Amino acid sequence: MKSRVVPIVALCVLSLHASVSNVAESQQDSSSDAIPERATIFLTTAEVSNLRQKAEKGDANAEYSLGILYMEGLGLLRDDNEGVKWHKAAAAQGLADAQFMLGYLYEHGERIARDYGLALAYYRGAAEQGHASAANNLAAMYQRGQGVPKNLKEANQWYRIAAEHGNATAQCNLASLYLSDKGAARDYPEAARWFRAAAEQGLPVAQSTLGVMYYSGMGVPLDFVQSAQWTRRAAEQGYVRAQTDLGYLYEQGKGVPLDYVTAYMWYSLAAARGDSQGLARMKSLAHVMTRTQLGKGQARVSAGAPQNSTHSEPRSASSLPKQR
Repeated sequence: MKSRVVPIVALCVLSLHASVSNVAESQQDSSSDAIPERATIFLTTAEVSNLRQKAEKGDANAEYSLGILYMEGLGLLRDDNEGVKWHKAAAAQGLADAQFMLGYLYEHGERIARDYGLALAYYRGAAEQGHASAANNLAAMYQRGQGVPKNLKEANQWYRIAAEHGNATAQCNLASLYLSDKGAARDYPEAARWFRAAAEQGLPVAQSTLGVMYYSGMGVPLDFVQSAQWTRRAAEQGYVRAQTDLGYLYEQGKGVPLDYVTAYMWYSLAAARGDSQGLARMKSLAHVMTRTQLGKGQARVSAGAPQNSTHSEPRSASSLPKQR
């Protein structure tokens, strides 16, 4: 099962320095959707004309691609109505990508009137064809009770389908159900297994949560080194909670050398992005640091820390779907 979307989640986990026994209770029910990528390719006039000809002859992939061009204003004047029209034409022929796109548009009321019923129908059509991102978003709607009675058992089933096909968002969402005892019997080892699967795909929230689980020995052996490694991977992607947690590990010397300067740097980076816990710990640590240490920490902050990107920024597609 292939997905051309970026998984994004917004789970809330307790920080390392808080009571790790309550990690499960800190999970939120609101699981984030997989989000369609935005195309950035520009076609020549001749290529657009050729694509339109194929679409008008009923080529589903061409219909979907033409819809993208209209909705993104790529080579054509942006026209959401035309874009939706061509997406619907492709979806009517059973093209899963088009069904997924329409499900997302209807769910979020993006460029079209919000309609949870239609969102569910389009997501289900794509999910039943094996579209992992559609299965994840269908599960999320069951979990939230959007357009359908809340049904955590149904959510679990669709998350599992998507997770087993490698969708990182679904893997993380399924793990959260096992951690929170909602939609599945609480099972910390199973939660850790799915968080690891998502973490290995680079999902920062999963990496951060796995770090918390290793710190507390929840579902995995207690291992501060593993905790620090996973927390660092999330922190270096700009995941704020992990930055605060990594600062705490350096402050305590758990899994990493005790280093107030580095701890201060990570706390400061988290605080700069609005994390109240990071700010509080930064201020607390400053009181026990020497003037020299504090100066070095502030210099490190000014120089910047290794960060790639925040976990909430969707990537851009490099091309449109291939034509038959």
